[in-house]
Amino acid sequence: MRYLRDLARRPVRTTLTILGITIGIWALVVFGSMANKIGALVDGGKTYYADKVTVSAQSSGGVGGFSAAPMSMATVDQIQAVDGVAAVSPAVMMLMDEQATAVNFGVPPLITGSLPGSDKGLEKFKTTIASGRALTIQDEGQNVTVLGSDIATKYDKKVGDTIELKGLPFTVVGIREPTLTAPDETAAVPLTAAQQLFVDSLPPVLTKSVRPADVITTMAVYPQPGVDPETLATRITSQVPGVTTMTGKDFDAQIGSATGILDSILVGIALISLAVGGLSVVNTMAMSIAERTREIGIKRAIGGSRTRIVREFVTEAALIGFVGGLLGLILGAIVVTVVNDSSRSSGTVLFELTTFTAVTAVLFATILGAIAGLVPAIHAARLDPVAALRYE
Repeated sequence: MRYLRDLARRPVRTTLTILGITIGIWALVVFGSMANKIGALVDGGKTYYADKVTVSAQSSGGVGGFSAAPMSMATVDQIQAVDGVAAVSPAVMMLMDEQATAVNFGVPPLITGSLPGSDKGLEKFKTTIASGRALTIQDEGQNVTVLGSDIATKYDKKVGDTIELKGLPFTVVGIREPTLTAPDETAAVPLTAAQQLFVDSLPPVLTKSVRPADVITTMAVYPQPGVDPETLATRITSQVPGVTTMTGKDFDAQIGSATGILDSILVGIALISLAVGGLSVVNTMAMSIAERTREIGIKRAIGGSRTRIVREFVTEAALIGFVGGLLGLILGAIVVTVVNDSSRSSGTVLFELTTFTAVTAVLFATILGAIAGLVPAIHAARLDPVAALRYE
């Protein structure tokens, strides 16, 4: 309480200093949460592309195998014949909406269709069902779907409800647990249903000449034990015409470096804000020491040690940082929650506020305050007691 009374001696100055820290921590929490979301998407991508080769049409121009260019199912047999291939899982991926309605981190909402079990148990990117069930091979030929958590929230759907995909009704049989990555934005349907939806979305001049059962847009290729995915990707592109491949290393090269730069920019902006707040703490503590010089002289004269003087002023500065950090965290959490809730209906989730980010922000503000107050505190401890008592 004594430290709070000392800070309350100059309420306006202390409030402005705390406000400076609050703004810095608010920026750190908001931009840090944005970086967390980007990081979660990238980590999910790394997990998805690890230990496999994703194949798409060479002319697609898609990123990471999420393309809309069709391939023939005959390509599956060609790739299965490549030396080192253990399993091939064909799939159809397409945009849920013809035009994106909002800015998304990662892929936009997708409809995906694949054959359950075609990976032969080699897929390491696992998702968990929160309610209902996963799709099975017996669902082929039926209009059923398993929704990602964000899609289910956006359309307010639960198991047993009906959702319209590309103009056709699908019964929701399952909803996934949140992954904070691409599966949250997908509606999984049986492969035959996805093929039909894809063909129906083509221009009429093409629809008549395309057989739905013969169309896929991507496939996941799993290497045999001991076969390097990079080597397998090279074999596929050299032996199978008209396809392009994506491996974990390719994903890192295309996405990882770019997101690393973006993360650095976001955190850098927040740190600049915090530096300004730290300077305001230095200024406040320096002025406080100047005003309390006689008090410091009295404490020294009656036996107060220099260590005690340093401890008192550093504790005051740390308290300023802690209060500012706590307020900044609360403000940042409010902003993150409000923005996520307001944008979730459009399928966009921009932030992920983690416990680590929250605790780190408050600790960082407290430590910043203590460090900023250290130099003025040392100066105060070095004051000559006699000179301090005579200070006017």
